[in-house]
Amino acid sequence: MSDRREIFIGKKPLHAYVRAVVMAMEEGNRAVQLVARGATISRAVDVAEVCRRRSGHIAQSLPETVTIDQLACESEEIPGEDGVRTVSVLRIDLTGEGEVPAAQEA
Repeated sequence: MSDRREIFIGKKPLHAYVRAVVMAMEEGNRAVQLVARGATISRAVDVAEVCRRRSGHIAQSLPETVTIDQLACESEEIPGEDGVRTVSVLRIDLTGEGEVPAAQEA
């Protein structure tokens, strides 16, 4: 069985990451992992909740049920100009089940 598709959360708007989850699941990757470091952790939690609740226009294209399977909190050491610094990392596993709604004509 293949690994989860990783989506790295950065500083783009929330809807950009929701759209990335939608596109991954439309392509058949029903197992997705959101990965966030440091200050972007709260954005990853927001993306996961929008997807789970299927709230908003973009999220309506997700499968019938999106569940949060696992959360993993860890830290990584990243080399920088001032030496090595430790950064918190959050990984959120999402799984989509059911049919993806058909595209509606406007």
